[in-house]
Amino acid sequence: MASASSAYDLRFDSGRICLDLVATVGGRLSEAPVERLGGVEPLRAWLLGAGLVPGGTSLEGVDHRWLIRFRAARDLLHRIVHNEVEGRAAAADLERMNALAATAPPALRAVRTPDGALARALAGKPDCGALLSQIARDAVQLLTDPVARGQLRRCEGETCSLVYLDTSRGRRRRWCSSEVCGNRERVARHRRRVNPSISKT
Repeated sequence: MASASSAYDLRFDSGRICLDLVATVGGRLSEAPVERLGGVEPLRAWLLGAGLVPGGTSLEGVDHRWLIRFRAARDLLHRIVHNEVEGRAAAADLERMNALAATAPPALRAVRTPDGALARALAGKPDCGALLSQIARDAVQLLTDPVARGQLRRCEGETCSLVYLDTSRGRRRRWCSSEVCGNRERVARHRRRVNPSISKT
């Protein structure tokens, strides 16, 4: 896999936390994938950026074992989501997802901040299995909700296969992000107009 170790490359705009995890591997399905969880630090950044743990949570316990488990869960959900967009996911993969979802999700509690406001905090140390369960439950809810499932789209960008929820008016959104893939497509279209010899591929 090509490496993309910068947390800047992480995406949190797919519309669901399970899809945000799937988005940590990028590129077209037919090409070598880009790994966005290239180490423990990008995983910690993803946990915070996705809102899976409250801001300020200590993630010192997140290590390479977590990274291996999160990548395995990501690869499983990647297969399931893409197969469901095209047709049907394998029964064995669905069983694995259901097993992941069966673990109790992490408990949250309300705590007072120094300024008197209430904030979320985990009741204990972050637990890898519990956090993976939360993501798997989100995937189960997404795939079994006919309305949300009908909003699943695959980006039409030439170098992107990200799956997102299309909640736009008229359900005509073509790209995972107008600023990212949409802008690339507009630039490429302009270049082809200016220089017709440039191939679309």
